[in-house]
Amino acid sequence: MSYLRKLLMYSTFFLKSFRILLFPLSIIYGFIVFIRNKLYDKNILYSVSFGLPVICVGNLSVGGTGKSPMVEFLVRNFKDQFKLAILSRGFKRKTKGYCLANANSNALEIGDEPMQYFLKFPEVPIAVGEERIEAIPQLLHDKPETQCVILDDAFQHRSIKAGLNILLTEYSDLFTRDFFLPTGDLRDEKASYKRADIIVVTKCITSLSENEKMQIIQEINPFSFQEIYFTTNKYSKLQHIVDKSKFEELNDDTEILLVTGIANPKPLKELLHDNSKMYYLMEYPDHHIFTIDDWREIKKKFESIKESKKIILTTEKDAMRFVKFGKDLENTPLFVIPVVHQFLFNEEEKFKNKINDFIKKVC
Repeated sequence: MSYLRKLLMYSTFFLKSFRILLFPLSIIYGFIVFIRNKLYDKNILYSVSFGLPVICVGNLSVGGTGKSPMVEFLVRNFKDQFKLAILSRGFKRKTKGYCLANANSNALEIGDEPMQYFLKFPEVPIAVGEERIEAIPQLLHDKPETQCVILDDAFQHRSIKAGLNILLTEYSDLFTRDFFLPTGDLRDEKASYKRADIIVVTKCITSLSENEKMQIIQEINPFSFQEIYFTTNKYSKLQHIVDKSKFEELNDDTEILLVTGIANPKPLKELLHDNSKMYYLMEYPDHHIFTIDDWREIKKKFESIKESKKIILTTEKDAMRFVKFGKDLENTPLFVIPVVHQFLFNEEEKFKNKINDFIKKVC
């Protein structure tokens, strides 16, 4: 076993052991979440509905379950049929309150995910606001032609009652096997899954069998009105962060410096383990704001790699926090790896029909 692998194993063991010691805090946190949900269930705290289709994409845990690719999937498939808008919190942005993205926006102002959406879909209104119940009326005032609002990461924000709730849970870390923060990763109680209309098990292995699919469905135990879908990550060609005409393929003759500031880089690490000569990892906290000192360290690490065929690789979210380095990126082999949801068991059309029927019914 390599030194790096041993170090990773020991650090993971230490982290899990430390989190177990925080179990009393998890009980307190879980009790608070339970009481809050009960207040909403009993209508002591009120949820507000809007007179247009509102689709919520979210999860029960912290960490990456694929919310951004799911939002992009919805926009990519329905923006030509309906006038969509996206509303996000804009996590770790440097601004407060409601903001509508424009040509002068950047990731520091609106957040990395909203900036990613804006660059990919400039024709779709992208807004951010911590208080979504206040932000939706402002968004509709700015864009009155909007026919459907997609709420990014809002499943636990019960002040708004979405017409369609899409709940994501990761194949290797199902919410049914998790526990409250900080011992586990749940930020909402497991029973909250009953509010979902659609449950998507993400980041599945491509070889997922029908038998295992049924076992997961039985474990989740959906209600009769709920539908469960399974997706896997599909990665596209690597694209240069500045020169969009420059592409690379993953292959076993290239060494890669992987730089990430996302919640769950595990699927990407597994991809590089199988599709590169060797990869090195520089891992930062989720939504990390890269500084010029970080960039210097990254370049220094990259220069220390002796292999002549080498690149730096990052995610689309992280790329939004690198673009500020401007011209310094032009001659650097920094590539971005796009990821999309690929539905398993030939159920993509069924999923899209469900979304289409909902929007048409409410419009």
